[in-house]
Amino acid sequence: MSQEKFDAKLDQAKGSVKEVAGKLTDDKSLEAEGKVDKLSGKAKEVAKDVKDTVTGAVESLKK
Repeated sequence: MSQEKFDAKLDQAKGSVKEVAGKLTDDKSLEAEGKVDKLSGKAKEVAKDVKDTVTGAVESLKK
């Protein structure tokens, strides 16, 4: 797993923890922050996947 993908997964995990903590403490702000972190991490992961796919396609076209 690449460092970029690892960081994205880590962001998602942190977001999940914040979201659960916010729900448990009834802190809507923390819960929302967790949701944003999760979405941000997922977006980074998808962007990395797209980048890898495009790079692979370009490499196969070069052959």
